[in-house]
Amino acid sequence: MVQALEAGRFVARDIGGGDPERMAPPRVAEYVLQAFGQSGPVKVTVLDDPRVFERDYPLFQAVNRAAGTVERHRGRIIFLEYKPPKTARKTVVLVGKGVTYDTGGADIKAGGVMAGMSRDKCGAAAVAGFMKVVEQQKPADVHVIGVLCMVRNSVGEECYVSDEMLTSRAGVRVRVGNTDAEGRMAMADALCQMKERVLSEGLPDPHLYTIATLTGHAVLAVGHSAIVMDNGPARAVDHGLKLQRAGETVGDPFEISVLRREDFDFHKGKCYGEDVLQANNLPSSRTPRGHQGPAAFLMLATGLDKCGLNSSHPIKYSHLDIAGSAGDVPDTPTGSPILALAEAHLG
Repeated sequence: MVQALEAGRFVARDIGGGDPERMAPPRVAEYVLQAFGQSGPVKVTVLDDPRVFERDYPLFQAVNRAAGTVERHRGRIIFLEYKPPKTARKTVVLVGKGVTYDTGGADIKAGGVMAGMSRDKCGAAAVAGFMKVVEQQKPADVHVIGVLCMVRNSVGEECYVSDEMLTSRAGVRVRVGNTDAEGRMAMADALCQMKERVLSEGLPDPHLYTIATLTGHAVLAVGHSAIVMDNGPARAVDHGLKLQRAGETVGDPFEISVLRREDFDFHKGKCYGEDVLQANNLPSSRTPRGHQGPAAFLMLATGLDKCGLNSSHPIKYSHLDIAGSAGDVPDTPTGSPILALAEAHLG
């Protein structure tokens, strides 16, 4: 197990620590294909067609528009899937934010805060790393799916802007409030797709995750720990506490934040024609409950808010903000939260 964990962290460090060119989206796809091969237990599928993005992943494609004008920066959505040899008793689905460089977009990062933004892909890097652990451990009865949403948030004549109205894969009308809140946009449609698959295929005991270096607020709140936020079904089984204990066991610490009604109210549409507000126009570090709100947005934009405890089809969902735990330049990426997730689901 130790060798498998370190192999996973190696993959996460390589992707997460790569510079904006070495690990641009197309090159991440090449790396993943090489790392997992074509005949191993983890199957890899790469999407690169902007027409498919426009149709099936419209929020992702909005972020990808500016970078899409430069071939070597064009976005990729990478799927990794492990199917166990025995009947699966549970399904773990991980969707990772893979922003290979974050300029902030039209709401550009100014004042010297853009340096280090090649680390904004550490969520997707951790998903790839966890899948490497799965590949080596080959759990007998755990079905695991990983999605890497690889995109560059560039500035240019094609970049998306605040006030744009976009319709998500779930049919939710989203008004853009801040182009520097691109991570939630990059993940939302893939998360919705995984929700659809869980429901249509009846996957056993599913748990959906988003993993992202999402907010500066998370760093202010808990320092160098990761944060777990559970929806109702996940909280009902004490998932946050279990993940926190798993992290304490392996040195991958988590703090627990609770989603409240006001987090959802904050993101509900305020203007005619919009269902959901993507973000306000302030940094998360200057926004009350700045790390909880994005989790609420992801639920609202994907329809996961309709999969709660009292619904006919409850689905466990947890958002992991690793902005504090992933490792900043010049330090080596940590691979968080691979160890905690492996202890919780594979240990």
